[in-house]
Order: sequence, then structure tokens, then C-alpha cells
Amino acid sequence: MKLSGFINSHTEQIIKQWESVARTLGAPANQLSTTALRDHVKKILQEIALDIVTVQSVRQQKEKIEGTAVVAVDDESAAATHGILRQLSGFSLAQLTAEYRALRAIVLRLWLPQINRISEETTYDMVRFNEAIDQALAESVTTFSDQETRTRDTFLAILGHDLRSPLATMAMAGDSLSRLGEPKDSVRLIGARVVRSAATMNAMVNDLLEYARTQLGGKMPMIMETVNVEEICQAALEDASAAHPDCVFELDTSGNLIDSFDSDRLQQVFSNLLNNAAQYRTTKQPVTICAKGGPEAIIVTVKNLGPVIPSKSLAAIFTPLIQLTVEGQSHSRPSTSLGLGLFIARQITEAHGGTITVESNETAGTIFTVKLPRRKTLQ
Repeated sequence: MKLSGFINSHTEQIIKQWESVARTLGAPANQLSTTALRDHVKKILQEIALDIVTVQSVRQQKEKIEGTAVVAVDDESAAATHGILRQLSGFSLAQLTAEYRALRAIVLRLWLPQINRISEETTYDMVRFNEAIDQALAESVTTFSDQETRTRDTFLAILGHDLRSPLATMAMAGDSLSRLGEPKDSVRLIGARVVRSAATMNAMVNDLLEYARTQLGGKMPMIMETVNVEEICQAALEDASAAHPDCVFELDTSGNLIDSFDSDRLQQVFSNLLNNAAQYRTTKQPVTICAKGGPEAIIVTVKNLGPVIPSKSLAAIFTPLIQLTVEGQSHSRPSTSLGLGLFIARQITEAHGGTITVESNETAGTIFTVKLPRRKTLQ
């Protein structure tokens, strides 16, 4: 059987085996749904099968061998789209190339037993297949790298813009305070602006430091001690209130909230979630944080009513440097998100052995749920 025909007639079998291998690549591959993991793999196989039987000139073959063939990056290329989606989903370049390595091996392993003898035609099919899959890999790598560059440039642009704003506020406040004869009410107002600007910059710098630590392979240091989660939530609420003075925050607690955690880290988790909720809320409804102590875990939820987060955004919401998009957003929000807050929140939660999830719909709003398993047995 010719290789192109085998690929087309055994596509589902190939993809099923490929998926089982892809699941072993680690996060986020083992966390995606089947649909999200497979995304354009079927179309990539179809394009490879078509490429194998497409007549090519000696010049075209030479360009493929030398790696100088034109790499398609338009919307019609499944491999190109695959590279973009993998970058947005948080895959590494090594994971992307491993997917293609697995696809190549699985196709050949399934096809070769169907061949009675190795002929010139068989060899030609294998050469064309390897050329086609290398071309698809090149397209995916190109768009992956381009998307990564755009993401990094966007991140740096947001960082520069958002740090400049609070710095300008603090500079103007300092200039005003240096003048004599300022009324007391004016001094109080200027002081409040300084506090808000400092809180914004502090949150951004904290996120940057944690992100840098994770990217450099450093282990997140944890200092466990007996703490009251209610007090941590209250401190996070005060941080968020300083950064968002126009937002109403509400705290609700119940059950035993005392256990062994890193209080500073958890405060960063809840502050990031509250800041995120404040940016995407409706102006008429409060942002709520609710902590419930159960026998096996402490569960903290942060809820805001506002535009629904699309499912495609939910799938990548904890990926670093991703800017959240929402549907039907009618109000302007301050651009203070570096795309790191939710990523850091997940890293800290997982370091505590916990989980963080999100759901979003028109009725309930957007709800982040942090589940922290107890480290101490309740008496």
C-alpha cells in the first residue's frame, strides 16, 4: 500500500496512538482536552499525504533538502496554525518538536509492516514523507517562534507603559508635596495616589520576580507556618482595594480556616485573583472572596460578574504572558495586566499541593476556585 493512501485510510488509528504519546510530554499537553490536543493534527496528516503524491521538481527537492523551501505561514497551512496554537497553549519548542518526532515514528511503524518488500517506490514514498513532515515541522516552528516574539514584545510594551503610569503619578505627587502651603485635604488625596501607585508597581514587580524564578528553574521557596486564611484573605482584599479604590470588595468566611501555609505566598495568590476580578467586573456589582474551611481542604473562591470569558481563553488562562480576552466587554479597564498574575497564582497553589480552576458563564459570572488540602488533621 502506498504511504499516502495508508495515511488517509488509517488517520484515526495514527492520531489515537499519537495522542497517547503526546500525553506523556507533561504540562500542558497532559492537561488539554482531546479536541484541544489533537487540534490540527488530522489536517496536518492530510496535507502530508497530499504532499507525498504531489509532483515536485529537482529544484524543489533540492530546496527541501537544503532547508530553503518557502515556509507557508498563511491560514491555509494546518502546520502553521498548529505552531501558533501550541505557543498560546503554553507548549515549549521542545514539546512541539517532540510531537512531530512521535508522529513520524508512529506513521512509519504502522505502515512498514504492510509492505511485503522494500522497493524503489517504497523508498521514494519514505523520502517524500520525511520531506513533508520536516516541512510541516519547519512551518510550525516558524509560526511558534514568531508568536513567541510577538508575545514577548507585547509583554515588554505593556510593562513599559504600565510602570510609567504609576511612576508619573508618584513623581507628580512628590512635586506637589515639595511645595509649601498645600491644604491638608490635598495632601491626603496626594498620599492616597502614591499608595495606589506603589501598590500597583509592587504587584507587578512581585509577579515579575516569581515569573523569572520559574523560568530559570528555581524552586519556589515556601515558609510553612500556622496561619488563619481569613486574615490572609483580608490582607489581600486591602491590597486590591488600594489598587482599585473604585471597586467594592466583600469577604465571606466560614468553618475552620487555620492550617499550615505560606501566608505571604497565599496573599499573593488571592491579591492576583482579586486584582484580575476587579479589572473585568461590572461597575454595579462587588467582587467577592469566600473562604470555607472543610475537614479535608480549605476552599477559597473569587467571583466577579462581568463579560463571559470564552472557552478558548479559559483553556490558556493560566499560561504566562497571555492577555485575557472577554466577550461583550462594554467598559474600559485599566491596562495593568502583564499576563503573569494568574500564572503565578497557579504556581503558588500547586506548590501548596492544591489546585486552581476557573469557570465563566452569564448567570454565575467568573469564579476562580482555589482548593488547598489541609496539612494538619482537624481534632
